[in-house]
Amino acid sequence: MIEPEWSHYRAFLAVLRDGTLSGAARELGLTQPTLGRQIAELERQLGTALFIRSQRGLVPTDAARDIAPHAQIMAAAAGSMKRAASGGASDAAGVVRITASDIVGAEVLPSLLAGFRRDNPGVTIELVLSNRVEDLLRGEADIAVRMVRPSQQALVARQIGEVRLGLYAHRTYLEHSPAPQSLAALVSDHALIGFDQETPFTRELLTRLPITRNNFALRTDSDLAHLAAVRAGFGIGFVQHGIARRDPNLVAVLPDEISLPMDMWLVLHEDLRASRRLRLMMDYLAKGLGEYVAPSRGSGSTR
Repeated sequence: MIEPEWSHYRAFLAVLRDGTLSGAARELGLTQPTLGRQIAELERQLGTALFIRSQRGLVPTDAARDIAPHAQIMAAAAGSMKRAASGGASDAAGVVRITASDIVGAEVLPSLLAGFRRDNPGVTIELVLSNRVEDLLRGEADIAVRMVRPSQQALVARQIGEVRLGLYAHRTYLEHSPAPQSLAALVSDHALIGFDQETPFTRELLTRLPITRNNFALRTDSDLAHLAAVRAGFGIGFVQHGIARRDPNLVAVLPDEISLPMDMWLVLHEDLRASRRLRLMMDYLAKGLGEYVAPSRGSGSTR
């Protein structure tokens, strides 16, 4: 069997994402007939249909769903190769792809990356916000900021420190709902912001506090929506102390009773340590993130 070209798999992934030939063609900068021929050729070489036409567009077949993870790995590897080739090992230039959680990526990293860019204008930065643990071994990113210790052996991990979460409310909320003086009052008298679907972290959270999912007046699994709701004065929710310190309108609630820890790790694939731009980024982030978490050490109260 003739091995399909990478361009055909790239076309397949684009159609899988968009659901139409026209949209996928625009994404890749190709004409629709060219993209259609690539999909047809891939189907011929694999000996199976990958899409079925419907009123909703192109629907992937079971075979398409089966090969999608493998094609995504190929795409990640291709992206990793392009980033590696974008600058020499001794150059402070090229592309660095970083992944971080939604909160850290949106609230903490931008100011650090702005400073790094000023010092290293030859480096282009790709920032991926995801609470999914990106697989550095597959080339999905070069550097990861993680809130759990990495388990893969081929990774270089640097523990930054401990990030602590506390309960906070906006001053506008506390104007009409005075801050609770006990956990019992917190649960019975206030609008709480919490999660929708349980995760290992949220299950541990429930073991530390006398609350259940039913106590939440607003449920969301988006950390950014959670923070936005606190800032909007909806109610009381969990915020990282480092983020709350930047906003004088966020007031700590029961700070002496509730302060939850999370570890922060900076991770790099060991094969990438020779890259100067990645070493520079690792050192820069380690210093900046270290300063971010440092005030969280010790007491959970920040006010």
